Amino acid sequence: MSQATPPRSRRVPRAERREEILAAAARVFGSKGYRAGSLAEVAEQVGITHAGVLHHFGSKDRLLWEVLEYRDRVDVEHLEGQHIPGGLELFRHLVTTARRNADRRGIVQAYTVLTGEAVTDGHPAADRARTRFGVLREDIASALRTVADERGIDLAEQDAVRAASAVIGVMDGLQTQWLLDPEVVDLAESTAFAIEAILRAVLPGVEPLPDSPRTPGAP
Repeated sequence: MSQATPPRSRRVPRAERREEILAAAARVFGSKGYRAGSLAEVAEQVGITHAGVLHHFGSKDRLLWEVLEYRDRVDVEHLEGQHIPGGLELFRHLVTTARRNADRRGIVQAYTVLTGEAVTDGHPAADRARTRFGVLREDIASALRTVADERGIDLAEQDAVRAASAVIGVMDGLQTQWLLDPEVVDLAESTAFAIEAILRAVLPGVEPLPDSPRTPGAP
């Protein structure tokens, strides 16, 4: 009797495989950090070899950059056009992101660890993190200027930039606290509270954020 030929495993399309590797790398780097997390661990989670990971991304440094971009892409995947809005809607988006982050600990953990590590000398993510913060600061400052113009509020440029830096700092700090003590820190509500406080400081009279968890009747 001839021996049966074992079934061939499904060939995974390249784009799908890359997404699997990025998700696995986010988990590995998030739990162990970039330097301690190995490509072998990433490969094992996906069911391929170390060489297979390198085939798709070329190097560990390149994979790190792609993981950071993956995290940013996940943040806007639910938005029309997949880019962040402007004006007051930007701040609503930030609160929505915080609410979504409460259900995706691995991505938040990866971002927090990699951003923290980026301040160390010679870290490959330092330039990427610096650029990302610069772009985000300008996006938030621009949204503040838009709201100020719409309501006839005189907003100094330095106040817009300072407020934007404060929003980023508050969100990142709350994420760290939430990762350490999720039973105490309500990520979405604390984020809404902080952002609304910053908005009131530079844009007097601005209404609460639409659908904020602090708004009565909000989900």
